[in-house]
Amino acid sequence: MSRRRKGRDVNGILVIDKPQGVTSNGILQQVKRLYGAAKAGHTGALDPLATGVLPLCFGEATKFSQMMLDSDKAYITTAKLGIRTETGDSEGAVVEEKPVPALTEAQVEAVLENFRGDIQQVPSMYSALKHQGKPLYEYAREGIVIDRPARPVTIYELKLLAVREQELDLAVTCTKGTYIRSLVEDIGEALGCGAHVSALRRTLASGYTLANARDVKDLEAMRERGESLDGLLLPPESALTMFPEHRLAGPALVSILNGQPVRIPGQSLEGFVRIYGDRSFVGLAEAMPEGDDTNLVPRRLVKNNGRYPRRCLAGL
Repeated sequence: MSRRRKGRDVNGILVIDKPQGVTSNGILQQVKRLYGAAKAGHTGALDPLATGVLPLCFGEATKFSQMMLDSDKAYITTAKLGIRTETGDSEGAVVEEKPVPALTEAQVEAVLENFRGDIQQVPSMYSALKHQGKPLYEYAREGIVIDRPARPVTIYELKLLAVREQELDLAVTCTKGTYIRSLVEDIGEALGCGAHVSALRRTLASGYTLANARDVKDLEAMRERGESLDGLLLPPESALTMFPEHRLAGPALVSILNGQPVRIPGQSLEGFVRIYGDRSFVGLAEAMPEGDDTNLVPRRLVKNNGRYPRRCLAGL
């Protein structure tokens, strides 16, 4: 007999404005308890130092968490010049100090230009990237340095917001897997004085911005007043707006709901597609062109209000 999960079925996405000084998992567990949810996960951890956009997935939305992890990100960061730290941020021990030259905006811009577009980046030893199943930061805490090959990332935007005597404010938009600490350290090295991250705020993740984000304290206050939090949840498909929409009805919809491919005559589609039934989101399918037609193969199907809309679905 299978063990019954504790908690209730909660489905959707809640975007949190993560406060400083707590872990992403700590926030996840706190919000999960507030909802009494059976299943939840986050879509990309923020360091305790960092604040900002942290999407949390509940129930059926967790089926799309990997796609959300693969999305582009945006940050605002402050680089403290003249000081390198063990971790690349202000929480680590100081390993080197250098005088900071008088820098003009033009000089800084000339350096930043080298970090725009496609670049190679060596991940920090104090990252969650795994080596032989173990996070790099665990090796670092043991004094072990692992050889880390440079990885390709793309910096879509690197904007200089302010130059102060020993600080730079930067806005960064980048691909997944970009380490802002490594970027700031590399910029500091190029400036000849070293640098570390003293502040970091994520402003975009999985298509969500700070305008979508909620404060955990507000959630706690709502619960204390006896108010439901369910109305704050965004639908799972709100994280998939980068994919086109396609509607099905009749036998084609029934086939998709039972995990069977569907041929769409006379239409050319390719890649992932959001599938909708008569009224609601059904899931994600992969469109494969076949001549003048398209074959839709279901990849991630969702329950509707805790129940599958049709009979048992294959592949779930």
